Amino acid sequence: MQPRIDQLLAQAKQKIQSETAQLDAELLLAFVLNKPRSFLRTWPEKQLEAEQLERFEALLKARQEGQPVAYLIGHQGFWSLDLAVNSSTLIPRADTELLVEAALELVPEHSLQVLDLGTGTGAIALALAAERPLWSVTGVDRVAEAVSLAQQNAKRNQIHNARFITSFWFAALKQQRFDLIVSNPPYIAADDQHLTQGDVRFEPSSALVSGADGLEDIRLIIAHSVAHLNNQAWLMLEHGYDQAQSVQSLLSAAGFQQVHSRRDLAGHERISLGQWIC
Repeated sequence: MQPRIDQLLAQAKQKIQSETAQLDAELLLAFVLNKPRSFLRTWPEKQLEAEQLERFEALLKARQEGQPVAYLIGHQGFWSLDLAVNSSTLIPRADTELLVEAALELVPEHSLQVLDLGTGTGAIALALAAERPLWSVTGVDRVAEAVSLAQQNAKRNQIHNARFITSFWFAALKQQRFDLIVSNPPYIAADDQHLTQGDVRFEPSSALVSGADGLEDIRLIIAHSVAHLNNQAWLMLEHGYDQAQSVQSLLSAAGFQQVHSRRDLAGHERISLGQWIC
């Protein structure tokens, strides 16, 4: 007799070493069954077919080894979107929605040019484009596979006011200027112990690590952004929980006004921003 859904979930929860073990197990099993998570609670007595059980056990083993659930099932929710993900990009995280919230609050709704640097899956760019149909959003990434994935996600979510191009930061943008620049750049120091823990072990290091102090890319973005910002435009950056004061200093030194940081749900200052006044 094959095990029931409720039995499988109980066993899987004990095996997964994660703070989100229950959620992880439900996402993996729902993926195998090609059903929503609500199905698992509605039909707890349902037994899996042999092939389904084999697939679930293989995914469970991969998760036990530390592989991120999003990579295993191929998608991740962000803002109001469902995004395809793969190992060429970071997995979109809820903390990054703080950038979206700040942009929607501070930047006018009328027709504007917006840039997302290091777009990855296209999460930030597509969330902004979805909320502001009058904005023209450009997302850039140095990794061609990431650009292709972002383009797929635009089609997946039927968003037509966002485009994606391959570029190392501003390199391919020539003299283009924008009314808003947002970025979730690499901001982890090369020797940070967190790089050997949890899901980030499986994510691309080029999207995580930024020099000895984690600020190398942020320095570059701030320095070069002034040539690409219109008057009264905003620059908004995600960074590490302990980097707010350093990023604020960099923004102020570059001539930005109204420099401040905003806190995430855990109370950490996770984004810093400033306005460019020509």
